Amino acid sequence: MPNEWLRKHKKDHFHRLARDRGYRSRAAFKLRHVAQRYGFIKRGDSVLDLGAAPGGWLQISHQLVGNRGYVLGVDKQSIDKLPFENVQTAIADITDTNALLIIESIGGFRKFEAVISDLAQNVSGVWEVDHARQIELARCSLRLACALLKRSGSLLVKVFQGSELNDFRNEMKAHFQVFRIVKPPASRSESAELYFLGLGFIG
Repeated sequence: MPNEWLRKHKKDHFHRLARDRGYRSRAAFKLRHVAQRYGFIKRGDSVLDLGAAPGGWLQISHQLVGNRGYVLGVDKQSIDKLPFENVQTAIADITDTNALLIIESIGGFRKFEAVISDLAQNVSGVWEVDHARQIELARCSLRLACALLKRSGSLLVKVFQGSELNDFRNEMKAHFQVFRIVKPPASRSESAELYFLGLGFIG
């Protein structure tokens, strides 16, 4: 890794804060900020976390839903177990057609109040390729959300800025009463990532 990247990483405020608070990733603060600002995850809710590894968003989701809620994390790779009975994990690729069946089998065919997705492709260095792949992951997240959200539920999904962003924004807006574009403080300023938040799933 470049020395410059290592230097910035070590000095990163949210990286240090995550380590000090026992969070598995600095991304935990992204979800915490959006959830606190918009209040879309509440005590007792059921939350589906797509691309959940290494588990930072699972930790925040559990804090938000409490012991009466339920959190299911899904990722292509295994996730080290968290010490909470109401947090489960499943191995699945959300781009595969059987992902919905896997999620339903683990979650007991429940509907969720919130679907959250911090999925990201491995960066190739070719911007248009990376952007297109990220939008495809966002579309897969939206498809699963449409199948698994309760009416009036919420979707938070990561996107990259680029030529396909407006088309996906319009696709997502059609399914929700309220739509917001969010750049959490924990997102690095030089990063092109944004988060789309849909509130009030229409069904």
